[in-house]
Amino acid sequence: MNVLFIIAAAIFLLGPLIAIHEFGHYWVARKLGVKVLVYSIGFGPTLLKWISKKSGIQYQLSALPLGGYVKMLDEREGNVSAEDLPYAFNRQPPWKRIAIVAAGPVINLIFAVLLFWILFLPAQEQLNTRIGKILPNTPAASMHMQSGDKIVAVDGAQTQTWEKLNYALVDRIGETGQIQVQVERQGQLKAFELPIHDFLKDQSESPFDVLGFVPYRPEIQAVVHKLSEDGAAIRQGMKEGDKIIAINGVQMKDWFDVVDVVKKSPEKLLAIDVLRQGQTVQLQVMPQGKRDGMGNMTGLLGVEAQTGKVVIPDEYKQQIQYNPAEALVVAVEKTGQISGMILNSIVKMIRGLIGLDNLSGPITIAKVAGQSAEMGWQTFISFMALMSVSLGILNLLPIPMLDGGHLVYYIIEAIRGKPVSEQIQMFGLKIGMVLLGSMMLLAIFNDFMRL
Repeated sequence: MNVLFIIAAAIFLLGPLIAIHEFGHYWVARKLGVKVLVYSIGFGPTLLKWISKKSGIQYQLSALPLGGYVKMLDEREGNVSAEDLPYAFNRQPPWKRIAIVAAGPVINLIFAVLLFWILFLPAQEQLNTRIGKILPNTPAASMHMQSGDKIVAVDGAQTQTWEKLNYALVDRIGETGQIQVQVERQGQLKAFELPIHDFLKDQSESPFDVLGFVPYRPEIQAVVHKLSEDGAAIRQGMKEGDKIIAINGVQMKDWFDVVDVVKKSPEKLLAIDVLRQGQTVQLQVMPQGKRDGMGNMTGLLGVEAQTGKVVIPDEYKQQIQYNPAEALVVAVEKTGQISGMILNSIVKMIRGLIGLDNLSGPITIAKVAGQSAEMGWQTFISFMALMSVSLGILNLLPIPMLDGGHLVYYIIEAIRGKPVSEQIQMFGLKIGMVLLGSMMLLAIFNDFMRL
């Protein structure tokens, strides 16, 4: 994946999200009789601009595509002629200003609902929440959960899909205590309490791996089908046709066992036993370390298995089909669920339950955009929907400079009957600049650390 592809994917991701956010402010302002002067996608030097002969509004594209703005007629930003005073933003009643400011984040949430609705319309065959394997030495194993158990609820919330199950578990990130898991086993419901400690706080593993239950995975023999020319395995004598039977003395039942061990062992010397032409050969191989899109280090051997056609047993499959009305309801529910998860994560970050290294900046967003684009339009649209929710929720935070900070001022004004003093607003602006600047610097620092 080259740099130009990543940049293009990021533009196609962020461009529409920024445009629709600013369009929310723009459209509501015009509908409520406020005069709009400039509609800009991006900040900084103007790359392209044109002025509408009918409205006189200047539309422009600017050099820094990390945001945008809608400039409205406002006495605080310049002289306003007497005949234009009724159309100035600062002369509008609080409810109008609240509507204009809230429109940007709200339209991002509506856009996310639309994208999710599109994704939910086609019929989907996917894995149900029946456990394919219990990992040893994990909470699930200690509580005697079994392969074949079908997970139906987590902490009382219904989990019809692995995605919903994942969201329910991620909602407990950073916590210590117990996760309530309800399963269906041979027609009967059973409840388990899985102990957690600083859940997922400093781990790159999935919540399923940490708790010890994973979805069904087809049986793929641990036989090397292909070797990378520059991989660690070929350099240490591994050959095509070798069957990996043990790593560090632990038996490998299938290819997924091999992948699990190697991914967790970057730059660590492994004793790998292979079966070659009826004889056991021991190799010493150190997997290469490689960082993924979120900066987590994983191990790579440079080997591939022969997969062939994957056949999934019927008891592990489910067909999901929504009509347009049902798909809309599910889309709204998912948008609400992600919104709640984002707010919960922010609160936990403030409380110290989640590390600040989880903050991501433009570099990470661009890389993930590129990866999702490579995986297909559905994955890309899903990531766009997630980013649209994030943009909407983050802009509603009560931080000066953000839409949420302005909303706080206007709501106070509506209650008190007079505006918040200029001194308080200027002080809030300075605080907001420090907070947002610090967060951006930290996010960019995290991006470079992940690189």
